[in-house]
Amino acid sequence: MSGRAAVHPTSTTFSDLMEHVAQGFEVLAAALLVLGLVGSLIDAAVRWVRTRSAGQAYGRVRAAFGGTLLLGVEILVAADLVRTIAVAPTLENVAVLGIVVVIRTFLSFSLEVEMAGVVPWRRALVGADVPRRPTTRAGTRDGEQTEGGHRPDRAG
Repeated sequence: MSGRAAVHPTSTTFSDLMEHVAQGFEVLAAALLVLGLVGSLIDAAVRWVRTRSAGQAYGRVRAAFGGTLLLGVEILVAADLVRTIAVAPTLENVAVLGIVVVIRTFLSFSLEVEMAGVVPWRRALVGADVPRRPTTRAGTRDGEQTEGGHRPDRAG
C-alpha cells in the first residue's frame, strides 16, 4: 500500500447534474400519475356513493385521470428534452427524442380529444371551449345552465 490516499472526485459535472434533473422530472411524473390515479378513484367513489350512478363515476375517473395523464406526459417530455439536449446530444439520441416526442404528442392529442369530445380546431364551432365534463342528473354537464338560465343542481 502506498501512503497516498485514493483520489475521489467530488465535483459533479454538468452532464451528471442534468441527468439528475431528468431523473427528478421522471420521479415527479411517476408520483403525479400514482397520486392522480388514487385521487381520481377516490373522487369517483364519492360520486358513486352520492349518485349511485356507475356511469357518472366512470366518467369522473376518465376526466380526472385523463388530465393527470396529459400533465404526466408533458413532464416526461421535459425529462427527455433535458436528458437528450444537456446530457448526451448525439445525432442518434436527438432522433430517438424526436420519435418519442412525436409519440407522446400524439398520445396527448388523443387524450385531449377523448376528454373534450372534439378536435381542438372544431371547439369554437361546437361551443366546446373547455374539456367536456361528466354529465349530471338532468343530462347537462357539471356547472352548465339549462334553457331557463339556472343550474340544474340549484333551486330557482
